[in-house]
Amino acid sequence: MTEPDDLLHATATDLRLATFRLARRLRRERAVDSISDAQFAVLACLRGNGRLPVGELAQRERVSAPTMSNIVDALAESGHVVRVPSDEDRRRVYIEITGTGTEIVAATVQKRDAALADALAEFDFTDDELRTLREAASLMRKVAER
Repeated sequence: MTEPDDLLHATATDLRLATFRLARRLRRERAVDSISDAQFAVLACLRGNGRLPVGELAQRERVSAPTMSNIVDALAESGHVVRVPSDEDRRRVYIEITGTGTEIVAATVQKRDAALADALAEFDFTDDELRTLREAASLMRKVAER
């Protein structure tokens, strides 16, 4: 490997490890313990994108349609989502987040942001270091959203 390839590989390894550790730490922060990570991801997706058909939800979350159907069934049973028939095509059904589901997403996001802010505060980062972290977050988002 050439030196730039070494840097790329080392960066990828460091980023992977840090991302997984941070994600694991943040996933522990939940508004309710009865919602799985997959269920929370679906609720967050619906909150951000509005009602969606099961197939599109599955595609966005990168799971199979049967897996998404199971997730939606559990969320519907607990009252966090509802199925809404399409006005244009009676065969098409949309999944829509309920007020309870929206509250869970908002409370969980708030808990996770507060936990991360508390963790950052422990290190007494300088303003420059915090700006560097924000820039890194922007770059990470580009990679994640590809």
